[in-house]
Amino acid sequence: MTEIKDHIAKAKVGNQISFQFLLDFFWNDVYRFQLKKTNNEYEAEEISIQTFSRAFDKIATYNEDYKFKTWLITISKNIHIDSKRVNSLQTTRVDKLAAKNIVDESPTVEDQLIAEQNLANLLFHIKQLKPHYEEVIRYRYFKEMSYKQIAEILNEPINNVKVKLLRAKKLLAESITHRE
Repeated sequence: MTEIKDHIAKAKVGNQISFQFLLDFFWNDVYRFQLKKTNNEYEAEEISIQTFSRAFDKIATYNEDYKFKTWLITISKNIHIDSKRVNSLQTTRVDKLAAKNIVDESPTVEDQLIAEQNLANLLFHIKQLKPHYEEVIRYRYFKEMSYKQIAEILNEPINNVKVKLLRAKKLLAESITHRE
């Protein structure tokens, strides 16, 4: 529990590694919650991405008197309710200044794995990803686009793109690791 609190504190000051830790640690909880609500894998993933995007955007407002998982699930529940109201998934609006809170840092383990794999093997693994994850990987690493450019093309907030890319890199690294 102390480790989670440490990562929350670091995330509040913009530490990318802590954002990644929190995403990895709580992803399955949020995703399972949404999967039960929506009975749709794609919709559950989209709402989960939006949940982490909103949570990372608003992490400074998190009150440590409550469990972080409960806070995330509450955010997720509210996003689901909002999406049902308009009968379609709508991405959250993120102001440009807050989007800079999740910053790029030096290459992560996932980035190093991506750089070290030969192209044919890498393309094989990328094609195994769901289309929206494959798309952000291609834009970021093959077309070398910025988060802002990707966000504009996908018509999504920058934080959504960052969370999708974090998740895509994790899934890609797992795919590569499991194959070896």
